[in-house]
Amino acid sequence: MVMDRRRGTGRHGYTLLEVVLVTALLAVVAAIAIPNLILEIRGAQLETSAEQLRSLVELVRANAQMDGKRYRIRFPREDEMDRQGTDVQPIIERADDPLEPEEWTLVEEPWTLGETLLRDCWCIQVRLGRPTIEKLRDPEASMSEELANLREDFAPEYPPVIFEPDGTAPWAVFVVTKAPRDLTPADLDDTVPRFEVIMEGPTGMVWIQRALYEDELDLFEQNGWPIVLRRDFFDPRHLTENDVLELQESAIAPGA
Repeated sequence: MVMDRRRGTGRHGYTLLEVVLVTALLAVVAAIAIPNLILEIRGAQLETSAEQLRSLVELVRANAQMDGKRYRIRFPREDEMDRQGTDVQPIIERADDPLEPEEWTLVEEPWTLGETLLRDCWCIQVRLGRPTIEKLRDPEASMSEELANLREDFAPEYPPVIFEPDGTAPWAVFVVTKAPRDLTPADLDDTVPRFEVIMEGPTGMVWIQRALYEDELDLFEQNGWPIVLRRDFFDPRHLTENDVLELQESAIAPGA
């Protein structure tokens, strides 16, 4: 009996229609997943940048205490570059001569190197003083007194944060965002994602809060609540009254 060489082997190739359908399905999945993935990556970069800035602030305070000297952290002035050749990374300086406390020298030690704020992330504003709703809604008026005490000229949105030899400093808020660079603090609203790195100067405690929405500020104002949560808070969902009470219960007490 002659074997039929044309007999099938039990395997068959894909038809053109099947290939087209699979390709179309993959394209649909990619169209849905890739934008979400990009948003997640951008959000992760922003959160990581805020966390790295917090670590740097803590290092500046620790070095001020160890060296027994004044330190300060600031951002580049107009037409000034940082050590990375950009205008977004924080600059660390130290007052080496106690007889000249306003003479500042660039700190070039290894712990000051590296990229604190990741790609497209930048600090849009630094606010001095304990955060309040009034200062949030009128930041320029609240900064006038602090800037008047400085001997150097700094833009209102970028005052330096100075640490004394014992590590104490004023309250400070660093606002980190991925918004376009042409935005100003006056443009900040609920549509601009951002994190606030908040330092309680007298204690050195530093935490990160996402910026509160306008309706949340109204809620805090109506109830007379302080807008400092004293704990990390990244959740983008709008807070309810019960949410705020839970956050306050889990917050770290001042000086703890």
